[in-house]
Amino acid sequence: MAKGYWVSVYPAISAERLTAYDKLAGPAVQAGGGRVLSSGGRVVAHEAGITQRVVLIEFDSFEQAVAAYESEAYQKALVALPDGVERDFRISEGID
Repeated sequence: MAKGYWVSVYPAISAERLTAYDKLAGPAVQAGGGRVLSSGGRVVAHEAGITQRVVLIEFDSFEQAVAAYESEAYQKALVALPDGVERDFRISEGID
């Protein structure tokens, strides 16, 4: 079964502004079976890329990734995102 991934890119956001969101999102992701693989570490951009904060979370399946996003716990976390936060968020299916 192909894994599922949450891929989030945050243009020009400081991690400090995400504190309230992180406190709710972390437990919601764990409850949904997610594992954080990358969370705002170093980035080297090539070609048309831009150096931005990238978060990568792995789930055992694509369906599990979608269900975790749609969960009540994660929806509460989304409400805690600060005003003005811009993020490019995707759920992507991995390769078997």
